[in-house]
Amino acid sequence: MINSTQVLYFTLGAYFDTGLFKYLYFLIILTFYISIIFANVLLIVVICVNRSLHEPMYLFLCSLFVNELYGSTGLFPFLLVQILSDIHTVSASFCFLQVFSLYSYGAVEFLTLAIMSYDRYLAICYPLQYNTHMTSNKIATLTALIWFYPFLSNIFIVYCLTVPLQLCGNIINKVYCDNYYIVKLSCSDTTINNVFGLVHMFTVIFGLIILILYTYMRILKVCFSGSKQTRRKAVSTCTPHLASLFNFSCGAFFEIVQSRFNLNSLPNILRILLSLYWLTCQPLINPLMYGLKMSKIRSVYKILLFRKKM
Repeated sequence: MINSTQVLYFTLGAYFDTGLFKYLYFLIILTFYISIIFANVLLIVVICVNRSLHEPMYLFLCSLFVNELYGSTGLFPFLLVQILSDIHTVSASFCFLQVFSLYSYGAVEFLTLAIMSYDRYLAICYPLQYNTHMTSNKIATLTALIWFYPFLSNIFIVYCLTVPLQLCGNIINKVYCDNYYIVKLSCSDTTINNVFGLVHMFTVIFGLIILILYTYMRILKVCFSGSKQTRRKAVSTCTPHLASLFNFSCGAFFEIVQSRFNLNSLPNILRILLSLYWLTCQPLINPLMYGLKMSKIRSVYKILLFRKKM
């Protein structure tokens, strides 16, 4: 029986010998990472430098894009190194740091999407009172909540609940470090971990799901009873958000199913792709959807392009 503080490294057991194909995988992942950086940085700059986009919805979008960069940086550089490496090991300290980074990314992402649902609910259901409800102080408070709560909760989960566990092994059957798999290596009592996970899921995750469902039920009610202009506004602003929410939920669902159930019957490469889906597709698809679907951002692009041509 060994304590996790005595584990010097973890071995990532999901990697397999791909021969010369590893260079192809490296180029594909590198292309993904460069595209994510370019697309998200571009939209952050567009929102920050244009005063017409300094509205609550776009400020929350900016926070979302910053989180995409944060989560991608927690995964892609590490993944690129591991693809080219023949020995897939990672130090214990870095492994816990990656767990914190990826879990806080997921929490910030879901919380941001929930706050954006609330913002759209106010804008569509209470348009005349929107500026009164969504004040600068409220925006600052919600933004602080989006970032501080996930960081504080994940510090507690990783460094107070997981790190002190006594481990009976050091092989993680994934291509990146995962808190659930580390807890499964424990040969000590994990009751506190399980209880906290259940309480957190029912109070926070289900609470946010209820908030999202409630806001969109009210938005749909307004759309069906409102004018054609109201329906058009709701569709233009809510479609990319719903698509982003659906994409992230599917990725999170795939990750939860793979972690909790035995999917050894599936091909190894498919299991790897499913585990990477929520960490790779969301940061790449989000800026494309919001950049192409939201009319204000498109108009700013046109202005910038027109000035360049002039």
